[in-house]
Amino acid sequence: MLEALHYAFIQKALLAGVFISVLCSVLGVFLVLKKFSLIGDGLSHVTFFSIALGLFFKTSPLYVSVPVVAVSSLGILKLTEKGNVFGDTAIGIVSSLGIAGGVIIASLSGGFNVDLMSYLFGSILTIQWGEVALSIALSALVIGLVGFYYHDLVAAAFDEESAKVMGINTGRVNKVLVLLTSLTVVLSMRIVGIMLVSSFLIIPAASALQLGLSFRTTILVSAVFGLVSVVSGIFLSYAADLPAGAAIVMVSFILFCAAFGLRKVLGR
Repeated sequence: MLEALHYAFIQKALLAGVFISVLCSVLGVFLVLKKFSLIGDGLSHVTFFSIALGLFFKTSPLYVSVPVVAVSSLGILKLTEKGNVFGDTAIGIVSSLGIAGGVIIASLSGGFNVDLMSYLFGSILTIQWGEVALSIALSALVIGLVGFYYHDLVAAAFDEESAKVMGINTGRVNKVLVLLTSLTVVLSMRIVGIMLVSSFLIIPAASALQLGLSFRTTILVSAVFGLVSVVSGIFLSYAADLPAGAAIVMVSFILFCAAFGLRKVLGR
């Protein structure tokens, strides 16, 4: 581990990974409680389309992905609220369009190239200092917004109807939540990849919820689980020559199993 820390690519991966893991873990708690956790999977498919589009026009995929995924997240919310469809159905519709559009763009640009594959399966060990700085800045922005809307997000997550009675603008709160999620998905694609990003949002939160703690403590424990998953996964990837994204998710699942086992022992 000490040897690995001497390498700049490990330092960059750890720095970006720590911030984004905390971000994903915190947002994941709200998404899991609202039974909207699969939105990460749907938006990751849209991210595939946006990255293919960015590579097709030879521009930074990040600049294309942020607005495209943000608009798609609002589209899912609008379908749920106005289209008389359930959340998982709306996610499935947008997800299918994202995959279809990405495949068409990829075929027009000559097939799946190395850059597109790196986004599909994650390449945190090749992240650049500019991407690290952007990840930290955007993570701080999103976490700040979660703190600002914290009480409204909590109320809407547990009981949306009661939140409306309390005078909370749940429509605005839901928009904030899905927009923050879209930004988080885009930031996470370089760490665990498009194919695994939904697990990065779901597993740490689900692990923390197994322990039956208070809400604030659950958010904190979820963040710790996410952080441990990233740090352990990166070192495991370096030591065993494994894909970093897959290693991170596997460590996260091991922590989920440990939390589930602890819940059984404690009888919660």
